[in-house]
Amino acid sequence: MLYINEERINNLLQDARKLTSRQLDAILEKAKSLQRLSLSESAQLLAVNDRPGVAKIFQAASFVKDAIYGRRVVLFAPLYISNLCANNCLYCAFKSDNRVTKRKALTVSEITAQTEWLLGRGHKRILMVCGEAAPGGKAHVDYYIEAVKAIYAAQVGPHRIKRVNVNCAPLTVAEFVKLKSSGIGTYQIFQETYHDATYRRMHPQGPKSDPDNRLDAVDRAFSAGIDDIGIGALYGLFDWRFETLGLLSHVEHMEEKFGVGPHTISVPRIEPAEGAELSFNPPYKISDEEFKRVVAILRLSVPYTGIIMSTRENAQMRDLLLSLGVSQISAESSTSPGGYSAEDSAPASQPEAQASGQFTLGDHRSLDEMVATLIDHDYIPSFCAACYRMERTGEAFMQLARPGTIKGKCSMNALVTLKEYLDDFASPAVKSAGEKMIARYFKSLEPAEQERLKLFFTHVDSGVRDEYV
Repeated sequence: MLYINEERINNLLQDARKLTSRQLDAILEKAKSLQRLSLSESAQLLAVNDRPGVAKIFQAASFVKDAIYGRRVVLFAPLYISNLCANNCLYCAFKSDNRVTKRKALTVSEITAQTEWLLGRGHKRILMVCGEAAPGGKAHVDYYIEAVKAIYAAQVGPHRIKRVNVNCAPLTVAEFVKLKSSGIGTYQIFQETYHDATYRRMHPQGPKSDPDNRLDAVDRAFSAGIDDIGIGALYGLFDWRFETLGLLSHVEHMEEKFGVGPHTISVPRIEPAEGAELSFNPPYKISDEEFKRVVAILRLSVPYTGIIMSTRENAQMRDLLLSLGVSQISAESSTSPGGYSAEDSAPASQPEAQASGQFTLGDHRSLDEMVATLIDHDYIPSFCAACYRMERTGEAFMQLARPGTIKGKCSMNALVTLKEYLDDFASPAVKSAGEKMIARYFKSLEPAEQERLKLFFTHVDSGVRDEYV
């Protein structure tokens, strides 16, 4: 598999020895200084399994997350536009030979309606997702661009989507250039597994059966000028330690070739998917305790990168992982095309008869409930997309994220977007709790920052929306 040296990964894992307390402290101090860890150092952290050592790793991960991003957590919603797929991935409900799955590709008007539903709930950031097939014989990229334009064009009152990230099939460089021109934020693609034999076994048919083409899609996207890239592995297909070093090997390649690592890393675990037997009994099931270690070690290894946690995980696990490094979290998700209801209730409670979902959801909380939870845990809910608007992407973003100086901008913008949400969408209890949070954080700001924030809030009170620094 391109860029992934399995022998090197296996040797690092085999050679990783039990660390002395002093050696562990030295690695963690390096991470807490916001330096990238080497593959060898990450492998050594993966070998730590004693309770005191793991506790130290968790504490350091929490420190690094707060040092880079502060207390803000970005909220988004996935929008599945199609479950048509030419691949036969053994773990996925969208696999081509699954006769149980009800298929659908949304039209432009349906995409608009779904976006309006999300806007009406308070969402401002969307991850657009689709299967690896386009409807009606269209080219993949043309369908994606139509969808992106429809999402950005949708409007409910003064509210519009600020940022559309895209999770879609690998494209050519020319196609990536076209996709970038539609105004996307992050391009997201998961290798699923970095173990070559496992990859080929799990993807027996379809375009996705070529692991090198999928891995090289990240390079092609960079070459096309897309400098915010999201990568990820699907935990449960192979050994979790190997997959973590595989991910970090991919990060290493991106940094060496392009000078920029991934904007985000996602760490989904296999969840049951209707019609995909393997998903009910993953070959390398990862425990909750091992999964927590993965998140913490990724946060320490790549401190500048956003870590995404989807609604695959249950509410308790998602809340806990916020303290171990997660900085972006989905809310009120549906994984089926057309799954968001026009009714004023959470999509998870609606029958999804028109199309099947990709996997079973673990967290069914509404956006308002997620905002309440974040506030209760002293995290600032953020709907910000300022970096995308200010062209703080790629290396420009990394220059701010690596030393932790992005935190000031993130916190300011998070407080502004929180006030907008409280004024426009929040339930009375959430509005009250959020206003108390804003007052508490306001007191911690420097006088100049307080004056700037007061000006923003005055504008919000007068009806202005979507200001940022």
